[in-house]
Amino acid sequence: MDNDTKSKQQNNMGEVKWQELYILTDHWKSDLDFYKDDLRFLHHLIDKYIIWITKDDNLNMVKDIEKNLFEIKKESLALMNELITHQGNLGLMVENPVQSSNPQFLKDHETLEEKIANFVKLFRSNRKEVFNITEYIIDSEELPNILKS
Repeated sequence: MDNDTKSKQQNNMGEVKWQELYILTDHWKSDLDFYKDDLRFLHHLIDKYIIWITKDDNLNMVKDIEKNLFEIKKESLALMNELITHQGNLGLMVENPVQSSNPQFLKDHETLEEKIANFVKLFRSNRKEVFNITEYIIDSEELPNILKS
């Protein structure tokens, strides 16, 4: 976790700003919802155009993409469940900050933040690969010519 995030978590007296962490997790949830929608779009794109693929190598690439997208979707759902639980616990700490002196919880928060950052990197990398392979398949299958007919 970077120093900016750590400084946001604690004020000058060393008390954790639970409400700010709660808002941050709300942003994470929103991001994960966006990625879920994007994954749905990519699946739809593959499903719609897979019928036009004639070459076995291209079909195998698409199957690999689908497998990767499925794994990313599973990871996204697991992260969302973990995030919902974490945010619920944060809500309790916002309501009762006096009883919220749990250093392990902050470590868990940092770990969750790292997991989400890693997921975003993985997602972006995979999305780029999907578009590169899609472009390659469109060119190699001559799909623009088929679709114009």
